[in-house]
Amino acid sequence: MPETATPNNQYLRGYLAWLRNEKQYSELTVENYARDLRHLFDLAADTTLDQLRIHHIRRFIAQLHSQGLGGRSLARMLSAWRGFFTYLIRDHGLTDNPCAGLRAPKSPKSLPQALSPDETIRLVEIPTDTPEAIRDKAMFELFYSSGLRLAELVSLDPAQLDMIAGEVRVTGKGSKTRIVPLGQYAIAALRNWLSIREQIAKPDETALFVGKRGLRISPRVVQLRLGYWGVKQGITSKVHPHLLRHSFATHVLQSSGDLRAVQEMLGHASISTTQVYTHLDFQYLSKIYDDAHPRAKKKAK
Repeated sequence: MPETATPNNQYLRGYLAWLRNEKQYSELTVENYARDLRHLFDLAADTTLDQLRIHHIRRFIAQLHSQGLGGRSLARMLSAWRGFFTYLIRDHGLTDNPCAGLRAPKSPKSLPQALSPDETIRLVEIPTDTPEAIRDKAMFELFYSSGLRLAELVSLDPAQLDMIAGEVRVTGKGSKTRIVPLGQYAIAALRNWLSIREQIAKPDETALFVGKRGLRISPRVVQLRLGYWGVKQGITSKVHPHLLRHSFATHVLQSSGDLRAVQEMLGHASISTTQVYTHLDFQYLSKIYDDAHPRAKKKAK
């Protein structure tokens, strides 16, 4: 159903348009902002935006935390709310940002999950006996070959691929562009897909990957296809796009030890974000040590 023309929804539409047009955020990111802001509207109920104060926001965060929302999710939500009020102060005359200075409660740090190399290979080596499977294999190989985010993959056009140089030009967070290597398996899978893409894509569609209707594939379809193939290929972990990104980073770091290179390929603004993979690598090395060292598990007499 269409949204009613309440002041909140009018402000929201303006803010989302600003995120798209001025900040150049991806549609997936804009949808996440919209969802977080609708949470704010629901929690505020009859309290208008200009009446909200810091004690209201503290109570909202406490409510969401009590419902099981973790620290990272709350921090993201609080950031979206803070940015929204900054926009309202600048463009709509509000005088107070009730989110200023607030921090979300901390939650225990959890390491990103990664597949083993054998599991990853089993996942991407799917049978290519249908056009849909040929497309899926190309998407999965590209995820694992280049460590792309979901939004980056669905926004790709064929012109961003350079098969000869073995590179893909990616537009990531904050509209930052980076060049990422393409592996030989990804190149082969992409060539296979491109050879049949025109049979499925609408004549004026520019997307690299398209769905059944011939239009740019949606993030949700990619998630569903990965989940489907994860089960079909016997992967016990819940398979999702970021799992392949985590696996890419972990396996490259295990092989090369080059943290700075992994940072560049992932498109992380800060190397501290990439350093989480050093913990995964240490876990891997510890397991190898425990399994291989003759005195690792023996108690001293």
